[in-house]
Amino acid sequence: MKFAKYLSAAVLGGLLLTACSKGGQPTSRNPGDYSTATGIEYGEDEKSFQVNDYADIEGGPGLIFIEGGRTVLGSMEEDVAMTRDNVERTVTVASFFMDETEVANIHWLEYLHYLKQDSLPEVYTAALPDTTVWERQLSFNDPYVTYYLRYPGFRFFPVVGVSWLQANDYAIWRTAKVNENLAKEAEGGGGGGRRGLFGRRGGGEGEAVEGSKPSIESGYVLPNYRLPTEAEWEYAAQAMIGTQYSEDENQNNRRLYPWDGHQVRNPYGREMGKFLANFKRGRGDYAGIAGALNDGAMITDYIYSYPPNDFGLYNMAGNVNEWVQDTYRPLSYQDVEDLNPFRRDGYLDEKENYDSSVGFHSLVTDEVKVYKGGSWKDVAYWLSPGTRRFMTRDSSTATIGFRCAMINAGSNR
Repeated sequence: MKFAKYLSAAVLGGLLLTACSKGGQPTSRNPGDYSTATGIEYGEDEKSFQVNDYADIEGGPGLIFIEGGRTVLGSMEEDVAMTRDNVERTVTVASFFMDETEVANIHWLEYLHYLKQDSLPEVYTAALPDTTVWERQLSFNDPYVTYYLRYPGFRFFPVVGVSWLQANDYAIWRTAKVNENLAKEAEGGGGGGRRGLFGRRGGGEGEAVEGSKPSIESGYVLPNYRLPTEAEWEYAAQAMIGTQYSEDENQNNRRLYPWDGHQVRNPYGREMGKFLANFKRGRGDYAGIAGALNDGAMITDYIYSYPPNDFGLYNMAGNVNEWVQDTYRPLSYQDVEDLNPFRRDGYLDEKENYDSSVGFHSLVTDEVKVYKGGSWKDVAYWLSPGTRRFMTRDSSTATIGFRCAMINAGSNR
């Protein structure tokens, strides 16, 4: 009798699963009402396993999707500094998201605004960019010290004077603020676009307590904003999708810059002859001559200036260099793995190998981070995605900014 009862339950469960599966196989967005492992209904009561409604979130504010794949990282330029620190090698980079533009002054001022409201005074003070990076004893850059960050005309110019540490703090704050805003929308306070955000299958909708945050399991907490890894940054700058004209996995050429060709001027159409990035053309030449300016920017420029690369990213060469996550080591190209390569602190190639206190004349420590991309003050050599430089993580200059990245969670697209 007990067996018959069990059999009846099993048959019933099978029928339920069969009925559920008529619409196709379960997915993250449509997991069905019953577990395909146990046959138990999701969210039948408070003791049951709860499966929240979920809809894919297409990245976060400001982000562009970067489809990952195989590529060849490394410098194609002549190694003029003779560092031999970025030798070519084949790697695979997973899909991710990256900011369409560099983080701008207006974004940093928004950050400071909320820190001033919500944080201790010392936290706000620590987040202030170093505007004195513009000062030069033998150059009249004094106006930039006062006006570059806060004057409305510079709102959408890249923030500078920001250290690697400050950039990381900004990414942490941005993550919290974006997810806080998602939580408000889930509770109906942001226009009501996400009524089912906290809804449970088999349970009621809108069960979040006011002021609470969605859990990771809800699917409505965005992954962390962060600095891109060096491999992600270089891959995104290459934008090699523009060189693949067929579906046979062959790429017809490498790119010296984030665009086709070996020139820094646009070779096509009505924009022919115009520079494709904001950089220093030569000794003393930052912008060309009046009436026929080349890149038109003596210092930084509007974050949407110049054509985007084939991923849709602006200024992946020139304007400002950009911080990346990686700790600098000259042997990273041979040490790191070939899937999502990344150099962490203090692993392999230890800092003791470069210890200046024992007679080695080196600047390499675990506090030294990589920056890439070239700037308004750099010659064209540094515009090549494979070139790399480094600076201590608590330092800043008028030539380094940053942009954020985010993992592409739950998808291989």
